Amino acid sequence: MIPFNHLGWAFSRFGAAVYPETAVAQLCICLHALPPDADILDLGAGTGTLANYALGCRNDLRPVAADPAEGMLRYVPETVGRVIARAEALPFDADRFDGILVGEALHHFTVPEEALDEIARVLRPGGLLFVYDFDPSTLLGNLLRRAEKLLGEPGHFYPPETLASLLRERGFSTTVNRYGWRYSLAALLEA
Repeated sequence: MIPFNHLGWAFSRFGAAVYPETAVAQLCICLHALPPDADILDLGAGTGTLANYALGCRNDLRPVAADPAEGMLRYVPETVGRVIARAEALPFDADRFDGILVGEALHHFTVPEEALDEIARVLRPGGLLFVYDFDPSTLLGNLLRRAEKLLGEPGHFYPPETLASLLRERGFSTTVNRYGWRYSLAALLEA
């Protein structure tokens, strides 16, 4: 297993480097559709990179970072709330968030389909889910998947079409954007 609890200092310095400008721009476009003072959850937040990007897009957002590694959450910006939690058992009421962001984290979830159920539970109808991850159907994405498996990680990498299908089963409409071996998926929970 990757010792995330001890790597917060590294992720806080270098974590943003893996997000291409086009993915951040797409995140901003998606976030502008949310209502004023929207509540957002950065799930599997690590050091809060996506929450920080979100605040750069809109400073009225009210982000909360959730991650099981307290050592990562220590480096989340002070403007972001923090909760120690696993994606498969979120400690939030139903319909709590207007938006949920999952950046480079879905493949680390122990049981991703349970996490998707939890996301659908805590997201308000009409809410946004934004996922950024690596595509295992590409050469680099597959190499990364194999490396993480060797390190003892769950390695649940989904091709974007597979993830889109899983989300449609849960009542989402989806749009995929590709960035070479990476992708983002914007999904709206049907009202």
